[in-house]
Amino acid sequence: MPSGDGSTKPSAKTSKKPQYSRFTQQELPACKPILTPGLVMAAFLILGLTFIPIGLSHLSASDNVVQLIDRYDEACIPAGNSNPEEAHGKRVSYIQDDKTDKTCTRTLTVPKKMKQPIFVYYQLDEFYQNHRRYVRSRNDQQYRSAGAERKTANCDPEAEVNGNPIVPCGLIAWSLFNDTYSLSRNDVALPINKKGIAWESDKTSRFGADVYPKNFQTRSPIGGGKLNEKIPLNQQEDLLVWMRTATLPSFRKLYGRIETDLEENEKIKVVIQNNYNTYTFSGKKKLVISTTTWIGGKNEFLGKVYVTVGGICLLTAITYIIFYLVRRGN
Repeated sequence: MPSGDGSTKPSAKTSKKPQYSRFTQQELPACKPILTPGLVMAAFLILGLTFIPIGLSHLSASDNVVQLIDRYDEACIPAGNSNPEEAHGKRVSYIQDDKTDKTCTRTLTVPKKMKQPIFVYYQLDEFYQNHRRYVRSRNDQQYRSAGAERKTANCDPEAEVNGNPIVPCGLIAWSLFNDTYSLSRNDVALPINKKGIAWESDKTSRFGADVYPKNFQTRSPIGGGKLNEKIPLNQQEDLLVWMRTATLPSFRKLYGRIETDLEENEKIKVVIQNNYNTYTFSGKKKLVISTTTWIGGKNEFLGKVYVTVGGICLLTAITYIIFYLVRRGN
């Protein structure tokens, strides 16, 4: 308010004191257990007796998975030269020659009965799909809508051809895996169902039903597989599976499903079109045929972790009990 002499008095200083709250003042009800020897021993015993059975059940489920793994990148090329550099060059020249027949036949033996559905995967080793430049080389807006076909940001060097956009653009799509597998037993074809191998969310949300491939793999060098320009992206499930980049340099991706049982000791003839170039970077290619259980495919890591942690907890509990009894006896 103005004073008698016409001057203005300063207003009261605004307080910066925070509003009172039981949460900020840490006055909420809290459980503060007293760690008595009995409570500690009981906790470790419960953890040990819980984790060990869980781990054993995981290991048992993993052991019930039947799988065939066949590395074919070495077997499906002409015999190499004794000189490593010359052998490497020969392999690269072989895989890059479009006129060379790359058909390769392999024979696999079923070790145990495999009940359908049986999953067919391809496995790549030393392929770094997690490289930052590679992962960024895509444009989800273009994949989702036909009206965004000219949105090729981040897709270089696979963005345009003679001023026309590449659909789908980017290095991930460009390097699409293109080896093919044909299976048979007793000279009868063994169908591989390639429908339903991609995530439903990819087919309905991430890739559009009105987006069709354009100018894809039309210039050299060719990265990998080609796409049917009459089929929209959301129906090209091999592409959708490939576009989900892997975290580790060794990974498997679903190729299809066999929907019939395979008997023990059956011979499976596999005709491979060995098209994909992993020889330039010394990568490896494997065909994997596998059953699944309630934990998925064969994976002993989680079971071993459970058993290890449970064993440590159980050993700690026993050690505490022994020390406790000895000290009480004294």
